[in-house]
Amino acid sequence: MSLSSSVTKHLISASILAIVAMQLPSVHSVLSLNETNAYLHHICINGEGTFKSGSPYEKEIKQLIDFLSSFIKDYSFVHGVSGIGPDDINVKFQCRGDTLQAKCRSCLATAFSEIRSKCPNNKGRIIWYDNCHLDLSSIYTYGQIDYKNNFYMYNAKDVRGDKKSFYKNMKAFLHKLKAKASSKENKPYVKDYMYAAGRESLGTVKLYAMVQCTQDLSLKNCTVCLDWIMTKLPECCNGKQGGRVLSPSCNFRYELYPFVEN
Repeated sequence: MSLSSSVTKHLISASILAIVAMQLPSVHSVLSLNETNAYLHHICINGEGTFKSGSPYEKEIKQLIDFLSSFIKDYSFVHGVSGIGPDDINVKFQCRGDTLQAKCRSCLATAFSEIRSKCPNNKGRIIWYDNCHLDLSSIYTYGQIDYKNNFYMYNAKDVRGDKKSFYKNMKAFLHKLKAKASSKENKPYVKDYMYAAGRESLGTVKLYAMVQCTQDLSLKNCTVCLDWIMTKLPECCNGKQGGRVLSPSCNFRYELYPFVEN
């Protein structure tokens, strides 16, 4: 689907939602929270340049966001492009696969409002929430894995009992969900495409987990991305009751309590 004018092109694709990226020299660690739609993190990317407040560029961003918002229906991912040349605007927005339409649209409004406040003049900027993430950029990255930007969060509580066994079983469960999320049996253009969540009994406790890729990725790249962020498990979450690693292209989370809608 597309809209066009004499100076601007709007392109949109509908898919699934996920999470966004951070440019950090090292992995970032903060406490994992169980909130309805908690703010997680943001980044202002200085390398993509800036724009002036009140400029046509700023107005074009708002128009594109408003345009994309109208397409959040049964999908959890929207992507749009506007502008020409150095003034290109690229938007990726994704909600978690279990997020309902009303909450998804609300999350986009919140994310856009907050990123305008936190990074008012950066062309490149990203913000994460529990339910969604928003990525604004002057660079077209559709279908590409972002290896530069990632962070992790963990539950402050340590695992009780055999930590080595817990880690082994938790990792195996995440890989099981990864295989489900990247399976060729998945149907595109539905909100839980490249998203998988579930629970598994580990002795007397239940483990809850989810994995997700942005729907602009191929199924193969979804597997590659999840494999990549899972290599960060030892530094992220070893011995912890819960944790997550997030990148602009994919993310995972596990806890000993339910945190997604069934």
